[in-house]
Amino acid sequence: LIGRWRRVDGRYIIDIRRIGANGQMDATYYNPKSIHVSRAETSLKKGEQYIFVELQDVGYPGSAYTLMYSPEQDILSGVYFQAVVKQSFEVIFTKVK
Repeated sequence: LIGRWRRVDGRYIIDIRRIGANGQMDATYYNPKSIHVSRAETSLKKGEQYIFVELQDVGYPGSAYTLMYSPEQDILSGVYFQAVVKQSFEVIFTKVK
């Protein structure tokens, strides 16, 4: 999971730099400028690797990504909740090589 992940529909980037033993992640989000990440963590559920990234910044109060890692495709896919408009969107991220 460590690395830069780009959303396929835009310039949105999740940069995961470190993952602690407790699942806490050191992550940054860009759109294209840096947006404050208030919480980032990973967990295993029923053998699947999930990540959760919550944003807390101007225009992003409580917006969040809930994504699952697919090792076969090397993608993160899931839902982005845009808190301002209270809508969820399906999203996919690919690793920047």
